[in-house]
Amino acid sequence: MEFISPLQPATLIKRYKRFLADVRLPNGEITTIHCANTGAMTGCATPGDTVWYSTSSSSTRKYPFSWELTQTADNHWIGINTLRANHVVEELLDQQGVPSLRNFTHLQREVAFGDEKSRIDFVLSNKNEEKCYLEVKSVTLLENGKGYFPDTVTVRGQKHLRELTSIVKQGHRAVLFFAVLHTGIDQVSVARHLDPVYAQLLSEAIAIGVEVIVYRSQITRYQLLLVDPIPFVE
Repeated sequence: MEFISPLQPATLIKRYKRFLADVRLPNGEITTIHCANTGAMTGCATPGDTVWYSTSSSSTRKYPFSWELTQTADNHWIGINTLRANHVVEELLDQQGVPSLRNFTHLQREVAFGDEKSRIDFVLSNKNEEKCYLEVKSVTLLENGKGYFPDTVTVRGQKHLRELTSIVKQGHRAVLFFAVLHTGIDQVSVARHLDPVYAQLLSEAIAIGVEVIVYRSQITRYQLLLVDPIPFVE
């Protein structure tokens, strides 16, 4: 995925109210930008790090700048805008970039499913009427040289795991796809220390047949791409 226009840099002052951050522009001006990531963003929002933001052409937006990337003091690049995760996964699927999913030729987005009234990110299908339900999660938490998901307790994520497990029991394929949007991460584990319930549900899901796929990204101010698979370590 290429950004429509090159992102612009600023220095992070602070993130607050989940959706907002104050930054200092190169000319010294302080402004407020929108943050689409409502998560904990641990390690992704350190004051003094470089923020790369996009600019909306909409005249009705209160905050025209959107926080897209963080460039840390260690020169790691992190995808902050969680809306981008689905875009890059869809791009990878369209390019037949995931070998285990190449037999699927049709893709539907945001499909309602499950007893808990969830919406799955993608449903893949083919002419043989085979289906695969695929849920995308973005991974940005780096601790002690390892990547983890989730970065906080996720009730929504727990629900998705129950739904994916149910899908497998019904005879369909189900995939949990971790899109790693942090260039410092080369393997991913479940964050048992942050959400033990999610960890237990994931173990049960894998045991029943839910597949886990993990791809890392290549990130610059010009583009965000998923490039190759990396290990998932329980």
